[in-house]
Amino acid sequence: METNAEHLRTLAAVVDNGTFERAASALHITPSAVSQRIKALEEQSGRVLVRRSKPIEPTEAGAVLVRLARQVALLEAEAAAELADSAQGAAGIPLVVNADSLATWVLPALAALPGITVDVVLDDQEHTLDRLRDGTAMAAISSDREPVQGCVVSPLGAMTYRPMASRAFVERWCPDGWTPDAAAAAPMLVFDRKDTLQDRYLSGFAPGARPPRSSIPASTEFVRATELGLGWAMLPDLQADALVADGRLVPLDGAGALDVPLYWQQWSLRSTALDRVAAEIAAAATRTLRRAEASPNSD
Repeated sequence: METNAEHLRTLAAVVDNGTFERAASALHITPSAVSQRIKALEEQSGRVLVRRSKPIEPTEAGAVLVRLARQVALLEAEAAAELADSAQGAAGIPLVVNADSLATWVLPALAALPGITVDVVLDDQEHTLDRLRDGTAMAAISSDREPVQGCVVSPLGAMTYRPMASRAFVERWCPDGWTPDAAAAAPMLVFDRKDTLQDRYLSGFAPGARPPRSSIPASTEFVRATELGLGWAMLPDLQADALVADGRLVPLDGAGALDVPLYWQQWSLRSTALDRVAAEIAAAATRTLRRAEASPNSD
């Protein structure tokens, strides 16, 4: 099918803004014009493209065209930069990154990309692929090695997590050692409802344990909550090592490390900006994740 770039841009705006009215404001047109463009695109494609929910969401067919809209927008931005004889055109790249990676090693990579703007969406590394499928993102850091349709994937390395707690927490909840009984009773921290890392650890160490849990949905504050004794948690070495060294955190289980492999998934699209982002992310992963894998503290 032949698509109208203006109609595709309108579809992406509706999905991004959640309502026809906000999309109209962003595009500086009337809500009626937005409705007409979406209707024309639906008639052309022969599919319903958006669910009139609050907020509006793309259908499966709509997600395909939202991805196309973002690809067209990226290529238009790069072409405009070349025509303006600018080697540093302001191309915008929407990315999905897990919170722990963003808090530890991803930001320096993004800072090394002058001329490229990014729209970072936080999501658990096990749930980022939905963002690629629905067109929310052009690239993602994921724990899934199987590429999404239309994407390519490359390994980044792994983040190592270990069960950690404060000294005061250990004295209160497991003074005689970290045992399955202690793990079943001691308060546990989770990042959010998608966070299964602590439960994965417990399935091997204390099968069937269902300890009380608190949710702390921010990476830095999650570590801080562990340090303050709100609960025990699986923390990445990249965040915990310095706190262990100065005695503010204590490893609970010397054999309890879990390695979470990370992969870079991106659209199969020839884009200078996207390729630059991928290269910097890969370089940062080599400097941090793979170096951590080779360190003496890694199991």
